Amino acid sequence: MACERIIQKDWYKILGAKPSDSPAELKRKYQKLALLYHPDKQKADVPAGEVEERVQRFIEIDQAWKILGNEETKKEYDLQQCEANLTNEWPLHAQIYLEDMSWNEDEQCYTLSCRCGGNYTVFKSETRDVSLVCCDTCSLVIEILQ
Repeated sequence: MACERIIQKDWYKILGAKPSDSPAELKRKYQKLALLYHPDKQKADVPAGEVEERVQRFIEIDQAWKILGNEETKKEYDLQQCEANLTNEWPLHAQIYLEDMSWNEDEQCYTLSCRCGGNYTVFKSETRDVSLVCCDTCSLVIEILQ
């Protein structure tokens, strides 16, 4: 089965920010760009095509702020970015459904043997939050399918 990846916008890049920026820094960068690209702040002599580009840029800036300006959505976005980076940087060994992994009642976790002899482990408490799992011995990763 082919893995479809959704290309997601880099909201930090849109704001000219970094994930390590403080909430105050993110807000300052957002406000600066919002003032620069806000449709009401455009000069009258700007060509129509450029006006449309600036409006689209303002919408992107606003979307970026809605995600990065809220602690909960920022945390979720950062986690998604981290997982995407893992998938891109680490070799993806397989795509597995939890049901295809072995259940360990004593430890309350699912396990799957890696080809290196190590194990992939997903604890019951993590099943809703985890989509990528690293082998405990090598650098291979599996993707947990829902």
